[in-house]
Amino acid sequence: MNSAVPVTPEPFSTDEARRVRAIWSELDLPGIVDVHTHFMPRPVMDKVWAYFDSVGPLVGREWPITYRADEDVRVDTLREFGVRAYSSLVYPHKPNMAEWLNGWAHDFAAGHDDCLHTATFYPEESAHTYVSRAIQAGTQVFKCHIQVGDFSPTDSLLDGVWAQIADSQVPVIIHCGSGPAPGTFTGPEPIRELLHRFPSLPLIIAHMGMPEYTAFLDLAFEYPNVHLDTTMAFTDFAEEDAPFPADYLPRLAEAGEKILFGSDFPNIPYGYTHALEAIIRLDLGADWLRDVFYRNGSRLFGIG
Repeated sequence: MNSAVPVTPEPFSTDEARRVRAIWSELDLPGIVDVHTHFMPRPVMDKVWAYFDSVGPLVGREWPITYRADEDVRVDTLREFGVRAYSSLVYPHKPNMAEWLNGWAHDFAAGHDDCLHTATFYPEESAHTYVSRAIQAGTQVFKCHIQVGDFSPTDSLLDGVWAQIADSQVPVIIHCGSGPAPGTFTGPEPIRELLHRFPSLPLIIAHMGMPEYTAFLDLAFEYPNVHLDTTMAFTDFAEEDAPFPADYLPRLAEAGEKILFGSDFPNIPYGYTHALEAIIRLDLGADWLRDVFYRNGSRLFGIG
């Protein structure tokens, strides 16, 4: 499929919106806070989709993009689902890219009141300066992708970045687990070292730290400002290769206030409803679901 020609597939339906809304309505919630969604400059998004289409080495399996469509259609879809707040997670894979992405994300958030003001960074000499500017400009969440960027979170070029983030308490959604394929610096140990140096860092471990779920969940208990997002975890797609250990479900239940809902919209190979239903079928209780689907994100990001 040519990723430059968007296609509006079946899941963009009134029926799906009705099903999503029924889930949060039955929990007496005002909607959903989805902390892990992607909006990017069009050339970057096209390259991301082309990578998934090619079954690249970090993917290794067929990965159809369910919500491949123009930007305005994707925004409208989240709104139809009742998503009260979402993110425009951008991330660089090379130097001299992050600041440009931050400018785009700043403008995107300015035009979309329901989008969290998002920014990113990369280990480079200028990172301290542009991260400072991003914080001053009102960034609400950073994205750090150490797998795609292929850098260590403890790189000395990031020392000033982490210090500012610890001071400002702007959360960082960090892809640091070794799924879908291990990276040079993925896994819990680099993050443990980072938190040892900056124990107050407000990290959100993307994808529940898949597949090192237990080690990252333990870090969330150990460090007060560490959370995890559910992105892709527990779904049939993820469970096939990286099942969440059943004997850790009680631990997951205890961590209710530490878990945030994330979907990876639009780049998911299944419908949005399934992402929600996969969490519901964990059977951890309605109050736990209220925390995950809305209350934790609302509290962390100050959403009314």
